[in-house]
Amino acid sequence: MRSIFVLLLLILFSSCQESTPPTLSLEDEKAAILSTLNEETKAAFQRDYQAWQDKWIHEDFVTKTYLNVADSTLTETSGWTEVDNFVKAYFEDHPEPAPLPDLLEEIDVRLYGSGAWVTYEQLDPTYGRKLETRLMEKREGQWKIAGMQTIIYGFEEE
Repeated sequence: MRSIFVLLLLILFSSCQESTPPTLSLEDEKAAILSTLNEETKAAFQRDYQAWQDKWIHEDFVTKTYLNVADSTLTETSGWTEVDNFVKAYFEDHPEPAPLPDLLEEIDVRLYGSGAWVTYEQLDPTYGRKLETRLMEKREGQWKIAGMQTIIYGFEEE
């Protein structure tokens, strides 16, 4: 009887101990980042402000840069307020949804603790070939964008 009591105490004690959360693999983290990037792209092209801003970190260090090699323009925004105001104004000036590029299937990811450096290439139906870089941070279990750099090369001349 005593051994049953000790066994029950051991089972109870072991079930009450705090467990260590499982470490996610690079492939799991990559899939979660890919999902965030595709959801942010869909929201931006569909002009869904709430869904778009949910994918971003809202702090002063965020940046968003567009370098359009095809037409020699550069747009730089720094800090959440400036990034947010830029996108709100763009959505107001261009309220109609834009043609959505093919969603990403492959990205290069370098993990650094709760941060990630992400690069990929995308073909935009409106602007052509784009090389994209994202700085990501994992906050409360969700990957969010902390920085964005887009180089637009346009369409290949034939």
